[in-house]
Amino acid sequence: MKKEYDFSNAEQGKFYCSPEDLRIPVYIDSAVEIFYSKRAKKRKTDIGTLINAVLKKEMELVRELGV
Repeated sequence: MKKEYDFSNAEQGKFYCSPEDLRIPVYIDSAVEIFYSKRAKKRKTDIGTLINAVLKKEMELVRELGV
């Protein structure tokens, strides 16, 4: 490690990401991935789009049922 570092050209906040823009990775079980991958292929879409559609439907059901 150096005794001294030069930060005179440093840019504060260069790599800052606001919490609203933060994308959290979601890991799914392999069985779920296989199931939805096959469904996505049949519908000619990607698995992320399909799973988002399924989760949005789930959100609607939860709202309707007031759970």
